[in-house]
Amino acid sequence: MASSSSPQKIYYPGQFVVSAGSILFRRSPDSQNLQICLLYHTIKNEWLLPKGRKDCGESIEATAVRETYEETGYPCKLLPCKMLTRAPAHGVHTKDMVREAEQITEPIAINVRDQGPEGEGAKIIFWYISEVVGDGKKVEGTQMDTENFASEFMDAEEAIQKLTFKADQDIAAKGLEIVRNSGTM
Repeated sequence: MASSSSPQKIYYPGQFVVSAGSILFRRSPDSQNLQICLLYHTIKNEWLLPKGRKDCGESIEATAVRETYEETGYPCKLLPCKMLTRAPAHGVHTKDMVREAEQITEPIAINVRDQGPEGEGAKIIFWYISEVVGDGKKVEGTQMDTENFASEFMDAEEAIQKLTFKADQDIAAKGLEIVRNSGTM
């Protein structure tokens, strides 16, 4: 039996959790500047992006939208953007290669977090770009009882700098770059 030439690590049921989140954008009602919604964890004193675990039977895209809404209180949808992808166009069989695609809602990043010593598993987080929908008003009472987040929109560059963790800063910066290059907002 042959082994793959690429390094691999396999996780079995109970050894991984799939999560999804998004960088939630809107235009400032006053200045029309691009803004990003951050979560402030009131107990840990951390600034974060909204994300959470996928439920059984739920698509990863639906998880990203649901978790963003639940944690921020802002109804949202995935924002179609122009970006690089290795996913082929729907129904087209092509060689695996990087291409630029218009108006897609693919993940902009995947973050794999080691959950401890060997064998304890991983947390796999799929990151998307989303935008506020409807009247743009926050809905109160969307968080679970165990969540302690305050959500706040701020100018995009300020939000990126305010994020507590470098990986979140990098992901938010990539989201902003894609939104600006897409011209979708």
